[in-house]
Amino acid sequence: MRVGIEVGGTFTDLVAVDGGRVEVVKVPSTPGAPEIGAFGSLEAAGIAAADVTDLVHGSTVATNAILERKGASIAFLTTRGFRDILFFQRHDRRNIYDLRYAKPAPPVRRKDCFEVSERVDAAGAVIQPLDEAEVRATLIPQLAEGGYQALAICLLSAYIAPAHEERLKALIGAALPELRIACSHEVAQEFREFERASTTVLSAYVQPVIDGYLDRFEATLARAGFQGGFSVMQSNGGRLPAVAMRRNSITALFSGPAAGVVGAIRQAERSQRRNLITFDMGGTSTDVCLVVDGAPAIAPETEVDGLPIRTPVLDIVTVGAGGGSLVWIDDGGMLRVGPRSAGASPGPACYGRGGSQPTVTDAHLIRGTIRADAFLGGTMALDVERAHASFEEVAGRLGVSVREAAAAAIRLAVANIVRAVQLVSTERGRDPRDYALLPFGGAGPLLAAEIAEELGIGEILVPPNPGVISALGLLSADYVRVAGVTRRASLGEEAPGLLREEFARFRSGAEAEFRSLGLDGELAFDLTADMRFVGQAFEIPVEIAPDRLAGLKPSDLADDFAAAHRRIYFHGGEPGRNVEIVGLRFGVRRRLDALPEFRERPAAVPHAGEAEIWTAQGAVKARLIDAASLDPADPVEGPTLVEGYSSTLWVPPAWRARRDEPGNIIMQRINA
Repeated sequence: MRVGIEVGGTFTDLVAVDGGRVEVVKVPSTPGAPEIGAFGSLEAAGIAAADVTDLVHGSTVATNAILERKGASIAFLTTRGFRDILFFQRHDRRNIYDLRYAKPAPPVRRKDCFEVSERVDAAGAVIQPLDEAEVRATLIPQLAEGGYQALAICLLSAYIAPAHEERLKALIGAALPELRIACSHEVAQEFREFERASTTVLSAYVQPVIDGYLDRFEATLARAGFQGGFSVMQSNGGRLPAVAMRRNSITALFSGPAAGVVGAIRQAERSQRRNLITFDMGGTSTDVCLVVDGAPAIAPETEVDGLPIRTPVLDIVTVGAGGGSLVWIDDGGMLRVGPRSAGASPGPACYGRGGSQPTVTDAHLIRGTIRADAFLGGTMALDVERAHASFEEVAGRLGVSVREAAAAAIRLAVANIVRAVQLVSTERGRDPRDYALLPFGGAGPLLAAEIAEELGIGEILVPPNPGVISALGLLSADYVRVAGVTRRASLGEEAPGLLREEFARFRSGAEAEFRSLGLDGELAFDLTADMRFVGQAFEIPVEIAPDRLAGLKPSDLADDFAAAHRRIYFHGGEPGRNVEIVGLRFGVRRRLDALPEFRERPAAVPHAGEAEIWTAQGAVKARLIDAASLDPADPVEGPTLVEGYSSTLWVPPAWRARRDEPGNIIMQRINA
């Protein structure tokens, strides 16, 4: 039995595969102790941990630790003269008209930042040896006195010459064995010292939190008799065994959104759809991703709370527009949706758990696109009166009825998501009309048609059980390891040799690591070179197939760079201008067997008759259909509510929906 458990902000989702049988479950999350919700999902599914052979987990524990500033007590150690690098940051100003603007604060206090005497130049030559006597006499006593849980070490040129960092780790680790130590050359072996230092500090900051969470999780599994493999999802769309994740927990920051994209791609491939715009609308946010030819874009860097993190992530844009997003009036009297959320506790007002502020879910209940007795397949009753009461103040301030206020909130949520889609498509030279829209998450299918209409998209693909696609993605994810290094070289005769040498080094290390983790089988490798014109400040990624390395020539690299430059900027640059390589990124993948067919879980409530839906054109009568009973031979036309266990699909007038043979629902505009 294989099980994927994804802990979201509002619900915890489970997908279990037992031979050819697939089971899905959603239970409320427990933000204070995410593992409780995770094991609650196993209990709700009637699954004994001892029967599970492969467990994959994704959560927001690392992200929340940074956002809520609930990480470890840490210290920062760097080259003498660079103590304030985390506070100087970059010479930019995100909000140029905000007189109160302040740069994001790092999670380490200035008094906890220390310096060590050493210096290495950008070529790796030692200018000043590490002063080990100073380390023993001064630094180690200071660290011992501080009572820190973790230490982040980021020396100026450690990305090219890590010997001083390695020696510091050995000296300090021997003297303070309980101190967790993160070194920049192990976390992000790339230049740009501020981004590298920020990544290393955040890795040290969340490491004890992740370790503690995994310790509790594994201890509970052990008590329940679990003896299978336990993996954790990464931000890059691949998984790794939990033991490997303990070495660099920063890679697990966006495991939930990444898992959702992987699950969506796997399910869309069954219907031969490879160009997609996915949007995952859950309880707290919406995550949007562009997928070209079955592959999502990978970004080498991301941010959390304004702080840069140099680790590969799926290129996902997130907006605060989830089912639990709060609806409110700003100081100028304008209606707003998000980014604040009611979360799992207390949740939307209609949950009846103490929440009183209006949310998008309450708006859907008022509009009629969610029915009170059909939510979560009829297993969770909603309170219509509380939903109406929550919108009364907003409606009064706007001078409209409660229904009109709810409809306006939904239109605003649609506008927020449309803007996110434009960020990943139109603003990157991609026409959204060339892609199928793939909504998932508990709230995604409710707004899919309205978003598609705004963008001119003519086809929507809705997977079975869309509310648990992230958990499906956990099981669908391959084992993946990525690494990046800074290696500068002009496109002369030595460049191909450098690529071959560095790729061989990575391949050898990756094969040894996967063997040590018990991941036998065929491995697939990829290579990307970060290249730029000499004199430019930033680079562009150029993919290079590893099987081309043997016969690669400098002219081939120049042609590849010109083609990549043309795709982004619509021109290949100035002829004859010098080009250089500044970094290399490697990936290794161990693929897993395909999952059995994913079919809709039948709901426990009847779906017959009609429901009244309030639209911009007034009230309409919508047909009710159970998602599991939608027949490939019998398409339906809107207005129709297709109700499933994990989500509801709203098919408005002028749209037609049919289920195809792989189990996906295909929606298309009528006469489009």
